[in-house]
Amino acid sequence: SVEDGMLLHSYWFSGCQSCAMHKQCTTGKERRLKRWEHETVVEAVQIRLEHDPGKMKVRRQTVEHPFGTLKYGMGSTHFLTKTLPRVSTEMSLHVLAYNLKRMMSIFGIAGLIEAIRT
Repeated sequence: SVEDGMLLHSYWFSGCQSCAMHKQCTTGKERRLKRWEHETVVEAVQIRLEHDPGKMKVRRQTVEHPFGTLKYGMGSTHFLTKTLPRVSTEMSLHVLAYNLKRMMSIFGIAGLIEAIRT
């Protein structure tokens, strides 16, 4: 099924009645699961973080600041569009604006125009 632009896979397992953990797992006759199509990617990232907790500290130092700046530039609000392709476009425009502002602050406007021309 597709919910909010995300492809979810649904699974039903009917062997629950013979499982020792049935009462802790579900109250129904079967167990129903929904998994995002990219759930394995999220799980792999979680496993890497568990094996090297210091990576999160590095991420906060390198990635969180630009995202905080982008969110501030958006007005500290949510996305104005809906569906993944539109939100992706909106985010790309915010990133482009951030990068242009950053380059203007580093090179100046004249320096940036010169760099673009070459």
